[in-house]
Amino acid sequence: MDTNPERPSAQPHDDEVVIDGSWGEGGGQIIRSALALSLVTGRPLRMTRIRAGRQKPGLLRQHLTGVRAAAEVGRAALDGDALGSGDLRFAPSEIVAGHYRWDIGSAGSTTLVAQTVLPALLFADRVSQLTIVGGTHNSMAPPFDFLHAAYLPLLGRLGPRVEANLQQYGFYPAGGGQLTLTVHPSPLRGYDLLERGTLLGRSAEAVVANLPLEIAQRELDTVRRRLDWDGTATLHPRQVPGPGPGNAVMIRYDFQHVSEVFTGFGQRGVSAERVAANAVRDARNYLRTDAVLGEYLTDQWLLLLALAVWQTGQAHSFSCVPLSSHSTTHLRIIEQFLGVTCTSDSRDDGSLVVTLSTN
Repeated sequence: MDTNPERPSAQPHDDEVVIDGSWGEGGGQIIRSALALSLVTGRPLRMTRIRAGRQKPGLLRQHLTGVRAAAEVGRAALDGDALGSGDLRFAPSEIVAGHYRWDIGSAGSTTLVAQTVLPALLFADRVSQLTIVGGTHNSMAPPFDFLHAAYLPLLGRLGPRVEANLQQYGFYPAGGGQLTLTVHPSPLRGYDLLERGTLLGRSAEAVVANLPLEIAQRELDTVRRRLDWDGTATLHPRQVPGPGPGNAVMIRYDFQHVSEVFTGFGQRGVSAERVAANAVRDARNYLRTDAVLGEYLTDQWLLLLALAVWQTGQAHSFSCVPLSSHSTTHLRIIEQFLGVTCTSDSRDDGSLVVTLSTN
């Protein structure tokens, strides 16, 4: 991580994009998306009122790691990179491929830090490798399994290839997990994603670290019973090493054109059955419509597809569940940086068809 005290300060610039960090969902999504798009476009960024409405406003350790990672990848001038900072200036100069390692120093999400810099490295001139240490399975963030099974396969169809490996599980609050990504850049090509296609398989995995395996087995029994799965579904309880205790249950549906992953995270005082029921609820909400993308995959797909539309000038569409506040916030930032706009049409089943296009 870049800690060079001689790093240049970011100065105001005519092309600077100014974003109120308290707008919309008002959290880390704004920071990550703005940094990613600043890197790709080369446009400097000023962000004010970062996470102003949150219980702990300003940059937390996870956000700060993402900011400094982006500055390192983009050789950016930077002001405001401190814990608790509510104002940030970021001025990238170039995207530099390489071998990078970042340690969040907490159970903050490694996958969200990865997604801050990954879009830029898709445009680099050679392969990059990222190693990120922190939380790999924590609530309020996509777990590694979601990144590996749902997000990266869709990204691969755009052209670039990203290999992901999990070296160590890291649960909240101990953290200490580690993942690596190898990024093979390529020009982006967009595509439409309007139908799930044939159901190819259903599976669930329950993971425990420093806890009895019986917890995982109870969770999987709950998944099987509540989703009325027969013997063709794969159920896999796993006990894994880790720096601290932790538990997650992940339900996966593999369709011809998409895979979706729904996760329940273990918490102190919450039964294994309730943890599994939370994941089942999310899976049922997705299956209630014919949408290709669920809530979280929609949110993360928006930026990737917008970059393909921006690069090629060709409009593309996908179907999804109704847009969350995260997604509507995301769309506003995308329009500010890329000039890519969004239209949507409702379908009879309650899902949407979203189209991204250039002005």
